[in-house]
Amino acid sequence: MSDIVLRTRELSKNFGGRPAVDHVSMEIGRGHIYGFIGKNGAGKTTFMRMVCGLANPGSGTIELFGQTGLELVSARRKMGSVIETPSIFPSMTAYQNMETHRRAVGAKGGKAEINKILEMAGIADTGRKKAKAFSLGMKQRLGLALTLINEPELLILDEPINGLDPTGIAEIRETLKSLAREKGVTILISSHILTELHQLANDYGFIHNGKMIRQLTADELKEECRRYISVETDDAAKAGEVLRNAGITDFSVASGNTIQINDANADTAKLNAALVSAGVVVRGIAAQGQDLEQYFLGLIGENGKEAWA
Repeated sequence: MSDIVLRTRELSKNFGGRPAVDHVSMEIGRGHIYGFIGKNGAGKTTFMRMVCGLANPGSGTIELFGQTGLELVSARRKMGSVIETPSIFPSMTAYQNMETHRRAVGAKGGKAEINKILEMAGIADTGRKKAKAFSLGMKQRLGLALTLINEPELLILDEPINGLDPTGIAEIRETLKSLAREKGVTILISSHILTELHQLANDYGFIHNGKMIRQLTADELKEECRRYISVETDDAAKAGEVLRNAGITDFSVASGNTIQINDANADTAKLNAALVSAGVVVRGIAAQGQDLEQYFLGLIGENGKEAWA
């Protein structure tokens, strides 16, 4: 069995002669959570729709569970997805929606299994309340519950935490982590809340104007976003001696007389005092580094501050 659950090669789709998805290649390993990041109109939703079979690719290939071409029909039975908005019957309760969907997809299980999934999604107590009266967050929870009814091996989730409060976001995060960790479910997820993806994903893909501009693991992202203390002095060599005497050894000269201390928790006031006492002129000292949003904006340049998709 292949460790790669989803693989695309040069996947493309045009609308009106303009590329919405432009030769995107991606690989997601079994049990991994892949954070898909891009601003409005970047191509995330179009890419997900093609993977789910809701839109035909213009060119390129999709491979699911090692299957391609006509075999994708059977491979997609192992998937669950929420693209854009959940498909919910507004006049039905959460349980009725689940039972209707279970029958439609031919999933096993009954009342106990449905209630277990509703409990996991945090909407087991909605009773006779119709879905049309649900808040946006409750509909998102029901949408996620619907994807789990057939015990999918791959989840495709487009903005699944949209409309949730902080408690709900944390609960969904832990549910997704549990599915990946305990059941080996592979998850492709996009979200406006990049700080949340930073806590959730194993791998990341950054898409801009339809093109995949960067892919990296969580460890690689952590290294690139690593926080540190930057010290600008008049004498880097002498400053280095002072730092070593203070027990700080993990540092380097970034450029000229600017030193990078790879410990964002170091006490900058004490560092400054020690350097000044040793006769080192300190022109500047500050914590540096990036979060996920800052990293993405840095990738796409100064024109990337529009709303997320």
